[in-house]
Amino acid sequence: MSVTSRAAAPAPLPRHRDCPFDPPGAYAALREDGGASRLAFPDGKVGWLLTRHEDVTRLLADDRFSSDRRRTSSPVHAFPVRPDDRRMLGSFIGMDPPEHTRYRRLLSKWFTARGLRGLQPRIEEIVEDHLAAMERAGPPVDLVTSFAQPIPSLVICELLGVEYEDRADFQRWATVLLRLGQREEEVYAARDALWEYMRGLIDAKRRRPDEALLSRLVNGDHDAAGGPGSATAAGLTDEELTGVGLLLLVAGHETTANMLALGTYALLRHPEQSRGVRERPEVIDDAVEELLRYLTIVQFGIVRVAREDLEIAGARVRAGETVVGALASANRDAARFAAPDTLDVTRAPGDQIAFGYGVHQCLGQHLARMEMRTGYPALLRRFPTLRLAVPPDEVPLRHDMLVYGVHRLPVTWDRAVG
Repeated sequence: MSVTSRAAAPAPLPRHRDCPFDPPGAYAALREDGGASRLAFPDGKVGWLLTRHEDVTRLLADDRFSSDRRRTSSPVHAFPVRPDDRRMLGSFIGMDPPEHTRYRRLLSKWFTARGLRGLQPRIEEIVEDHLAAMERAGPPVDLVTSFAQPIPSLVICELLGVEYEDRADFQRWATVLLRLGQREEEVYAARDALWEYMRGLIDAKRRRPDEALLSRLVNGDHDAAGGPGSATAAGLTDEELTGVGLLLLVAGHETTANMLALGTYALLRHPEQSRGVRERPEVIDDAVEELLRYLTIVQFGIVRVAREDLEIAGARVRAGETVVGALASANRDAARFAAPDTLDVTRAPGDQIAFGYGVHQCLGQHLARMEMRTGYPALLRRFPTLRLAVPPDEVPLRHDMLVYGVHRLPVTWDRAVG
């Protein structure tokens, strides 16, 4: 492809979905056209949109692009991140190496597959407790509030050392941050409330240490206080610790909750795939990867800003221009996946990038996988007749949220007789 400045009129990010499980149909035409497309941002600036798997992964691996959110335009918000906002401290997903590396090195040992292995029995217990509660309550139930949301919320609260009883508050504030169309003052008020909540928790952990992750970060890893695994050694301030705690808390429950609910909805609408998850334990790992690929709930992609004038995907990008990598489009690219619009829980593991790609790939991906690998089959085996309790077109979708999913999922099942 020849390099071009692509003079076509910029268009906003595609949003219209024809199917609840498919990304906007406009992405298919953009992939077919190839290369980068001009993108109009709500703040009036113009940047670029990448839709092909090859181009999106190249963007996310290229250190000529920055993740600094103080410099990027948002594809959904008209107001910018305030450059002097202290609440950005510790939010390492919006940082570049070496700052980003400092945080990842501090946290990564707790979020490796091996480091999380000890949580498996507790995750199974939490899942079983919620299934038993559903069974006692009887149908119909909202799967979001009875299963999908509380399981990852309780897991991350216990891992971090956050009071689960506080979930109504932090979930309400997080919802404001993630909902589209909020006024700037509403977003910053919610961020202030979350910040003050977590700052108070950091102070409490210093006064009353425990064995949970936040306390160990605040007071030094118990392997050796002030040693290489501690926040003290990493030079983190209390404000940075607050930002880290907030990121882990919000990201630790929001994305998995929506995958559990939307993934179940997709399986119920594809009975043969649901049967495979229920009856064939050997496919669950592949099934989770396929659901991640097929649904890709980070629906507005990942943003980067060019540090210098450069070329990517056949386009000349100027320093300071924002580029969006459309994860949902990349995961439906026929050049990378056979029959990409088909849900196939037996599909061999591929190159799905629902968790991102490169050095910023999701820190909590192994925890999310554990929760999904446990949750989906346990739910479908406990309730083999599980089905929607309303017509499909009455399931409210999260078009209005940064993280896609369903607001509610009314389900029912046949109760045992006798």
